[in-house]
Amino acid sequence: MNKKPLIAVGVVALVAAAGGWWYFHRAATPTDQLVLYGNVDVRQVSLAFNANERVAELAVREGDRVRAGQLLGRLDTRSLVLRVAQSQARIGVQEQALLRLKTGSRPEEVAQANAQVAAAQADADLAQQQLARLQAIGQTTAGRAVSQQDLDSAQARRKVAQAQLDNARKAQQLVVIGPRKEDIAQAQAQLESARADLALMNHQLTEAELKAPIDAVVRVCLLEPGDMASPQRPAFTLAITDPKWVRAYVAEPDLSRVQPGQAANVTTDSQPGEAIAGKVGYISSVAEFTPKTVQTEELRSSLVYEIRVMVDDKQDRLRLGMPATVRLQLTATSKP
Repeated sequence: MNKKPLIAVGVVALVAAAGGWWYFHRAATPTDQLVLYGNVDVRQVSLAFNANERVAELAVREGDRVRAGQLLGRLDTRSLVLRVAQSQARIGVQEQALLRLKTGSRPEEVAQANAQVAAAQADADLAQQQLARLQAIGQTTAGRAVSQQDLDSAQARRKVAQAQLDNARKAQQLVVIGPRKEDIAQAQAQLESARADLALMNHQLTEAELKAPIDAVVRVCLLEPGDMASPQRPAFTLAITDPKWVRAYVAEPDLSRVQPGQAANVTTDSQPGEAIAGKVGYISSVAEFTPKTVQTEELRSSLVYEIRVMVDDKQDRLRLGMPATVRLQLTATSKP
């Protein structure tokens, strides 16, 4: 008996069954969904100490979850603490100098200036009397009892005494008037400069502690205690987990079917039956070539538009970089 016809009939039957299965499932494919493929977006921030000093302590390690404002590490601040104490001492000196200028002359200083004026006045009177006596003797003796040199010396002593008296009076006036306004302003400026230096050092003390700027996960720890830190050398790399979104790509023919705020469901290969709710938060206005991470045959070499689907992953099931399938819920106006 020839079996070839039977085999041919069997092959035709199998093809027909496969075609029927394909048609049935094709017909059963939901027409109110748009399926896209992408990855959970990896966003990270590199943190560095804003000073050149050795690392004294690291408070977290890789994989730790950190909150905004949480301490991550601390630098050695012993030298800076000593400079702060030095700056505080300088401020004390400047405050006392300014206080002395603002207070003005003490009564004792005024009395001292008055006494110096009185002494200079006495010297000037004595020099004047000696000159007058010599001049009188010279006149009565027709210049025979007093030499011209003695008269010149007496006149010079009188001028010196008068000059010293004038100097003492000027000094007395300065003591009574008190410090100049410019001197007070200068002392005030020097005090403010010292206070600004102290504020800067206190700020540097604050920056010696590295804190998390946002809620995140420590992805990489790049320094160890004892290492020399610098602003150009990152100490930590933090992975941002909130907000979390899936970066996917949509072809140009389907672009009109995607709208901001559109509802979406996100699934992963590890948990295909557990969808995570989300919505479209961003649609790029510029086309680009499909990234290599998108492996669908239709989209590998096509121009596509990036979209970001914001997800509400309260149970933290999505990991950064994880492949994900996005199913957008199409409305009546967005269906083809």
